[in-house]
Amino acid sequence: MNTLTYEAFLDEVTTLLTEIYDMEDEAAIKLVMQAQDAEYFVAHDDKPELRTLEQAKKEAVALYTARQNRVETQQKQQRAQHQRGSGKKR
Repeated sequence: MNTLTYEAFLDEVTTLLTEIYDMEDEAAIKLVMQAQDAEYFVAHDDKPELRTLEQAKKEAVALYTARQNRVETQQKQQRAQHQRGSGKKR
């Protein structure tokens, strides 16, 4: 099993986000940096066995899925807020 350096692993996750999901480079970088700031990758830094190409793909999928879930939740909240606001005007 070939392991990557921590930096190379994060680069690979970022690259996979752009390749798999057709994200812009800036958006992929921002997503990985936000995850890093939230200490999502702490275990990867501590355990080299988690820094593989296969794991990078899993993490890219997980980050993108979590991002999509957040966006959908925000949209639902905005729609609900808008509907509540519309009901009060009557």
